[in-house]
Amino acid sequence: MYQIFKMPEGKKEEVKRPKLNKDSIRKAKGIFQYLRPYALLYFVGWLFLVLSTTAGLVFPYLMGKLLGSTVSPSDVAAPTGFLTLTSVTSVAIALFILFGVQALFSFFRVVIFNNVTENSLRDLRNDAFSKMVFMPMDFFNTNKVGELTSRVSSDITQIQETLRTTIAEFFRQIVIIVGGISFLFFISWKLALIMLATVPVMALIAVFFGRYIRRLSKEAQNFSANSNAIVEEALTGIANVKAFTNEYFNINRFRKNTQEMRDLNVRSGVWRGLFVSFIIFCLFGAIVFIVWQGLLMTQGAHPELSKEGFYQFVLFTIMMGASVGSLPDLYANIQKAIGATENLMDIVNGQSELDLHPGTKKNKITGEIEFKDVKFSYPQRNDIEVLKSVSFNIQPNQTFAIVGASGSGKTTITNLLLGFYKSDVGQVLVDGVSVSDYDLNHLRENMAIVPQEVMLFSGTIQENIRFGQTDATDEQVVLAAQQANAWEFIESFPDGMQTEVGDRGIQLSGGQKQRVAIARALLKNPSILILDEATSALDSESEKLVQDALQNLMKNRTSLVIAHRLATIRKVDKILVMQNGAIVETGTHQELMQLKGNYANLVSLQLLDN
Repeated sequence: MYQIFKMPEGKKEEVKRPKLNKDSIRKAKGIFQYLRPYALLYFVGWLFLVLSTTAGLVFPYLMGKLLGSTVSPSDVAAPTGFLTLTSVTSVAIALFILFGVQALFSFFRVVIFNNVTENSLRDLRNDAFSKMVFMPMDFFNTNKVGELTSRVSSDITQIQETLRTTIAEFFRQIVIIVGGISFLFFISWKLALIMLATVPVMALIAVFFGRYIRRLSKEAQNFSANSNAIVEEALTGIANVKAFTNEYFNINRFRKNTQEMRDLNVRSGVWRGLFVSFIIFCLFGAIVFIVWQGLLMTQGAHPELSKEGFYQFVLFTIMMGASVGSLPDLYANIQKAIGATENLMDIVNGQSELDLHPGTKKNKITGEIEFKDVKFSYPQRNDIEVLKSVSFNIQPNQTFAIVGASGSGKTTITNLLLGFYKSDVGQVLVDGVSVSDYDLNHLRENMAIVPQEVMLFSGTIQENIRFGQTDATDEQVVLAAQQANAWEFIESFPDGMQTEVGDRGIQLSGGQKQRVAIARALLKNPSILILDEATSALDSESEKLVQDALQNLMKNRTSLVIAHRLATIRKVDKILVMQNGAIVETGTHQELMQLKGNYANLVSLQLLDN
């Protein structure tokens, strides 16, 4: 009994419990659509649960008969019925049969619930991830990657435990409590009333008492974490601490935090002492009081309660006390699962890019790009106009560069072209057709982007290049690597194409990663190429190799170059200069230099920096 109400350990992480309301329950009901295909099997599992729980309620009855029996063990007279056993041996045999039946029922219940849960959560995981990767870009601007990862891992784990065990246990404990109370009143209504007035009340007080202590422990953990953060910051930035003579400032911060942690732990210790005292005196005292009253009722010439009934009563009381004590935690876990399900249903039922972009056209794309009076503000910053009446035209196979200071709207143009966002006003056209009218996959299949910060996926170099065209042959992958000036460094690795690039490509240098990205784009063979400051973060030697590879990549396709190093765009067909979301100059390098305007100023500033 004591173990049910043992002091909680402060090391367990406290999870914020969502409040139940109609909206959260309505969303959580979405989990039933994943249980529906396995409804028949799930029903069989519940049937076994009811049978095993009912069998469990028979145990105290038979055990009471065994303990209260005065018949000699040698008396093996055949019983007249299952519930009228008179022999110690026959009762013991009945108990073993009961255990066997309950074990069988429990086995099938656990296996069935586990299979249904795993099948349902497999479907839910697949749906959640499938929906997530098709979500619009604004979804990822408003949701942190860590939170999204948590939803398909820890949230589903929470649901898994709830579907697999928690709901079944909650139902089982309710049945035990209701069935136990019924049996207690059948055995002795007087003693049942005494029990109900003491043990359940004490059990619930013990549970909530323990939760308060756990909250204090969690607060102490927070102070401990803050102390560690102060130490880490001070030692990591020790040069700054010494330079600004802030040693005593940090010492005082640390001392204040440790004092608060000490005070909280002392207060927690007092409450822990009270908790132990409560368990020893009140809870165990209540049980002793019940036993005492029961024994009194078995005394005298005409006892109110038989010895057998007394043992049955004690066993039912212990079983009920355990069930009452477990209910709050089970209910809390169900609450957490409802919150986790609500989060996942928000994703599964959310509008994906395919819902928001219903275009169906799959015209052959030659690469003409036109912006007509485009105005745009990001959804999270509606008050800031990022593009202001932007208009320009790029003919097929032209190379077009966009330059300007950070925040001038260069990258936003590529985001609209790729269909990541829709323009607020005006049109973005590809081959004379609005971007929103194209089938989104078809549109992006005809485009490739080489960004400044290349994202390589964990795996081999070959797998990362093949990302541009997943069905490409090994020969096509090698040819793309050669054209991207990547084959030389790939061959130098012992494993060649099978070299692991590590997490986010950490095993490769910046220039090597850029050339892998260029090979990926070459393999895709797009009609429209977007280069987003692809050489700005490279050293001179790497930049030359990458620039040569880019020249191969830009041949015979429309290329949109967002440039940081202006020396790399002198030979492009047209340069567009942006400032504060508007186009301020357009022309070739020579034409813009003659204007002696913004572009000329940018070039002269870079020459001075060099």
